[in-house]
Amino acid sequence: MATATLTPTNTRTSDPSKKTMRALYKHHAGEGLKFDPAREKPVPGPRDVLIKVSKVGICGTDRHIWEWDDWAAGRIPVGIVTGHEFVGVIEAVGNAVTRYKPGLRVSAEGHITAGVDYNSRTGNAHIASDTRILGIDRDGVFADYVIVPEENVWPVHPKIPDKVAAVLDPLGNAVHTVMAAGVSAKSVLITGTGIIGLMAVTVAKAAGAGRIFATDMNPARRELAKKLGATEVFDPRNSSWISDVKKSCRNEGVDVLLEMSGSTAAYDQGFSALRNGGTAALLGIPAKPPLFNITQHVVFKGATVLGINGRRMFETWYQMEELLLSGKLELDEIITHEFPLEEFEKAFKTMISGEGIKVVMSVNG
Repeated sequence: MATATLTPTNTRTSDPSKKTMRALYKHHAGEGLKFDPAREKPVPGPRDVLIKVSKVGICGTDRHIWEWDDWAAGRIPVGIVTGHEFVGVIEAVGNAVTRYKPGLRVSAEGHITAGVDYNSRTGNAHIASDTRILGIDRDGVFADYVIVPEENVWPVHPKIPDKVAAVLDPLGNAVHTVMAAGVSAKSVLITGTGIIGLMAVTVAKAAGAGRIFATDMNPARRELAKKLGATEVFDPRNSSWISDVKKSCRNEGVDVLLEMSGSTAAYDQGFSALRNGGTAALLGIPAKPPLFNITQHVVFKGATVLGINGRRMFETWYQMEELLLSGKLELDEIITHEFPLEEFEKAFKTMISGEGIKVVMSVNG
């Protein structure tokens, strides 16, 4: 975990008289969110950090919550403040906090755990059994303020701008997927070039991948993937690309598959293009359990299959920071739009329509 050894301090805030804040919350079991101009401002406990939010990112999970699909209806409590991607400045800390003090610019790991189960104690806290997620299980960041435990705070390097720091969460998904698969000097196929898939292209290039192939039905996303470093891009609706890719890879297939779409067809195509003994890292989440030939694609192929969830705490965060400071990541064309929090409906519409790729909202920015 990133730490900054700072003087212990008692709870304090820059404006003790302010008791309310602006927030977006899930107001009913249906489509949309509601803006509350006077929601109660949270108060930090002894080991909590109160962060004044500067900018936030809208992600695919937020879209599920906005549209209130089956997953959201079965997972999200009505009344919760949503959102989990952000950057902000510490305004107050609990009286038992020892690492940080007000005024520090930070982001935070949104997966919160007590740190006492088997996975937490063996270096795999990102898949802890008691994980509670910001904006899903507890109030999130689409608000003026958010509270996170001291252990989850990540100080943001001064050279990383706010609009990038606001999307470290999804960038971490891409970095985790790429690094887990070990792409250096290997041929890589990325199925699905949505937000995180596009991030995976630039991360894979920075991580030393050989040739990078990418698929997506959206022609603009395919072209952007090529601009970010993909060697060749394909429309998956024409499956002839699979044989072309295999031929160009010793007539065997790619070394690594990074599945970012969650599409059942992409699962099948991706594994078909993967060589025997190859590695598949799966981040995309299918809307329904996929019909998948596990015998052909995994057992007989001898494939190594990695399930990717969130970010490694906090190995991925260190990797992200180094990649960003190296200047090798190209994110400017992925982060396409920014709106003030009050224009949240326009922001979500821009993201959902596909007009924007990564959409950021300015809260106190």
